[in-house]
Amino acid sequence: MLALLLYVSLVNDVRSLVARHDFVAAERAARSYQQQAGNTPELAAAISWLARGALEANQLDRADQLASEARKLSLTLLNGRRLDSDPWLPTALGASIEVHAQVLADRGDRTGAVAFLDQQLLSYGKTSIGERIRKNVNLLSLEGKPAPPLDEREWIGPGPQPLSALRRHVVLLFFWAHWCPDCKAEAPILASLMKTYSSRGLVLVGPTRLYGYAAGGEDAAPEAEKQYIEQVRRKFYSALDSMPAPLSASNFYAYGASTTPTLVLIDRAGVVRYYHPGAAPEGELSAQIRKLLAR
Repeated sequence: MLALLLYVSLVNDVRSLVARHDFVAAERAARSYQQQAGNTPELAAAISWLARGALEANQLDRADQLASEARKLSLTLLNGRRLDSDPWLPTALGASIEVHAQVLADRGDRTGAVAFLDQQLLSYGKTSIGERIRKNVNLLSLEGKPAPPLDEREWIGPGPQPLSALRRHVVLLFFWAHWCPDCKAEAPILASLMKTYSSRGLVLVGPTRLYGYAAGGEDAAPEAEKQYIEQVRRKFYSALDSMPAPLSASNFYAYGASTTPTLVLIDRAGVVRYYHPGAAPEGELSAQIRKLLAR
């Protein structure tokens, strides 16, 4: 019974304590669990949260130590298994990779950070943490580079045009998911931006993807999930009814959209000028759009 209670509560407890910046109590909880339950995938995930907390607090040495511990523990526990065969090890390993790369970048070694992430993509690019690793590559290197093309063979809403056909426009990519509350909250902001700037050349494209489930987390075949996404679109994104929505997991991988929403601005020459995992306020987006429209 004790082991079951520890299993349920450890990661949530550590996350909550880290969010309150009580790093001492968070590590005490993890080490107490370790003494009682040993090295488990849940412990590796908890240590990865400690690493993220230390990074947020700008404790770079400690963050890297904890990331290294989470990574070594994850690899030991994997022991030849597929990464996605366990629910906690992707969290632990993905965070350990992310934190180490960010530490390198914060220390001024951005080139080394990107090289490290590229190396991890070779090993884990086809697993559930592939998008996450690509996101971190993009955070460090995508701005100023040509925008990756979108897979537009399947879509929802109006038929999309290739990005190459949208040159001379400023393009805002809005990566969203049918289950994502932050995406729904971003919709009125995007509608306001389009009302203000579409006549000046702003184009909105909203890539999305299938996740294998629909309402209530029920498993869904691709066609059923696609129909469900259409319903979500009509209900929550009606103000964006002119937004084409290419439907492809490969777009999420190319842009590292493991966080939804992810917002990307592409200039008139097809170059990425703004890359932002997570929701963004209207003022920030508006300032970026005005800057690109003025060029």
